[in-house]
Formats: sequence, C-alpha cells, structure tokens
Amino acid sequence: MSSSSPRSSLSSLSSGSTDSDGSGGSAASLGSSGSSDSSAAHPLAPYGWDAHWEAEFAPYAAQGLVPGRVVRVDRGQCDSVTPYGLVRADTEYVTPHDPLRVVCTGDWAALDPDGSDPRYVRTLLPRRTAFVRSTSSQRSEGQILAANVDHALIAVSLAVELDLGRVERFLALAWESGATPLVVLTKADLVDDAATLGHLVADCENTAPGVQVLAVSAATGEGVDILAASLAGGTAVLLGQSGAGKSTLANALVGEDAQEVQATRDMDGKGRHTTTTRNLLALPWGGVLIDTPGLRGVGLWDAEDGVARVFSEIEALAEQCRFHDCAHQAEPHCAVLAAVEDGSLQQRRLDSYRKLLRENERIAARTDARMRAEMRRDWKQRQALGRHMMERKRGVQRKP
Repeated sequence: MSSSSPRSSLSSLSSGSTDSDGSGGSAASLGSSGSSDSSAAHPLAPYGWDAHWEAEFAPYAAQGLVPGRVVRVDRGQCDSVTPYGLVRADTEYVTPHDPLRVVCTGDWAALDPDGSDPRYVRTLLPRRTAFVRSTSSQRSEGQILAANVDHALIAVSLAVELDLGRVERFLALAWESGATPLVVLTKADLVDDAATLGHLVADCENTAPGVQVLAVSAATGEGVDILAASLAGGTAVLLGQSGAGKSTLANALVGEDAQEVQATRDMDGKGRHTTTTRNLLALPWGGVLIDTPGLRGVGLWDAEDGVARVFSEIEALAEQCRFHDCAHQAEPHCAVLAAVEDGSLQQRRLDSYRKLLRENERIAARTDARMRAEMRRDWKQRQALGRHMMERKRGVQRKP
C-alpha cells in the first residue's frame, strides 16, 4: 500500500496544486490523451482515470475544459473531483428529458475551468457501464443508480431470513449493467455457528452461479480484507435493502466513519434510510466505492441477458429441449422439467426464472407502448407546427 491514500490525495487536490512556475497547470495538459504511464500519474488516477478516459476527454481538453468524476448529485448540482480539487457545478446542460441520460454518481464529466461563474458541467463522457432499475411509477421509466462501475456489491443481511429471490433479482440487474456482481453476506457475526454460516453461503453460491459470495462482518472485521482485495483499483457500487449494513460496510472499507449509521429495528431487522444520496468514496488502497440508499423496490429494466446469466443452468438445459420455443410448462421431452423431476433443478429456481422473465417482458411491453405514445405526441406536435407555419405563409388569420 502506498504511503498516501486517495482520501489524502483528495485533500491535497482541494488545497490546489501548482507547477514549478506556480501556474497550477492547464486543463489541456492534464486532460489530453497520452500514454498509460501519463494516465497512471494523473491526479485522478486513484478515482479510475486511465488511458481510455484520457482519449475520450481529449476533444474537451482542447476546448480548455476540466475533467472530473461526479462524487455526488444533489438538486440540480453535483460535486466532482478534478485535478484541482473538489468543485461544485450546475448540471443544467446535462439534464435531458431521458432519465437514463441525467448526470449520475460515477460519471466522468467535462466541466468549466476554474474562474467560471457560474460553473457548469458541459457534457458527460460515454459510460462504460450503467446500473439501471425500473422506477415504481406507472410511466415505465428507468432510473440509473451508478455509472462506470466495475463491481456490483449486493449486500444481503444475515440478521434476517435469506431471500434468495431478491438476490437473483439484484444479480440480473448487475449482470445486465456490464459490471461483475459479488454477493456480500453482511453481519456474519450474528450467525450462531460456522456450519450454519457455511450452509447460507452455499445456498447463495447455488443461487449465483459463477459469482463470488463472501460472508463478512464489519463489526469483527471478518472477511473485510478479502473483500477489499477483490475491489482494489476499480469502481464498486454497494447495493441492497435498508438495514443490510451497507453504510457500516462502507465505513469498514474506507477505514473511517464516512457514512452515518443507524440501528435496525429489533422487531423485524429492517433498517432506516441513513444514506439518502449516492456518494462516491475513495478507498485507501486505490479505487472507489459508491454507496447508495436502501432499495425497497428492485424492478427489472431490459434485463433479459442478465436473467439468462443468473439462471445459466436453466438456459443450458433449455438447449436440450425438443422444441426450440419450449415454454417449460407441459411440453413433451422438456429437459428443464425433467431436471426438476429428477431433483437436479430446484422448483424454486424455475419459478423464480419464470417470474423474472414475465416481469421483464411486461416492462419491455410497457416501455414500447410509452415510446409509441411519445412518438405519436411528437408527430402531432410537428403536424400542428406545420399547419401553423403553412397558415402564416398563406396569411391565414385564426379567429380569436
């Protein structure tokens, strides 16, 4: 581990850095494309800056703009860490009607240089990955929770009964986002014995094929070092319900009380919303962690591929069915139903697979209907504008 952590680097950035001539450097010199060596030495390297982002930012560096990573978004403004420190900027220019394109924690942005008043985020760099869920509204809109994430940590509390269906739901969204999921079973110190803990881990491993499952305890430190090693150098987002111990785990990973923590309710083990915004936190060994508010609802959003990854064993069995469009209901020579019959596939897994597929199909249908409605509305508006312009051209006056 280096002698200076990203958090101390942020402190030094906040106080400002200068070249040998005291000028503080130029945005172009710090943001232009270059070799991997130059990107590694960049002040934003601890926050994920690399040769890819240098290349993406090069056109904006030529315009004198400053690169920054969004660490928090709040009421039309955002905090971003830049080569010159932590700055606050207005997001007016990156607030489109599409909710999936609004500025989000984890985004890389091009900002006005120092001295601009007011200071704006001028554009967002194209995202590598994006964690999206559907909103609970009837408008069938997606909500982006985190951007440019390498690891999606799904926090599941062992203080309450293990809900494998919810784990599968989170996993589907995680795979769909482009990030690598990792299931973190928190509050492992509350499990009575090692054998029981082993069974809980095994249940999750069977539910999450190909996904690392770790049992950790922020209270005792158990498993935290293994988790930290798994996240070194990348960007991770921490997801889960309220009461899953996310903020406590975030503090354990960061090494200080960066997030407020409240006790869970004794009667049901549920927590209160201690984290109300999505915050990007620097990790001592390099890399960053995005802590998120507790999620009550986790609706799928265009997650067909993600569902297929979660239920890879069912997808593999389906290839052996007689009919290529087998619904695995009552068709003859269905390999999936045969696996349920001989016990090699749990009925619960098949039921969950069907449920998530149906939900995803409904969301897709509602989204298509909304898009068609928006296209009809836009077409009617253009048609009305065309009539208006034609009437003006002909000199037609509308009656009051």
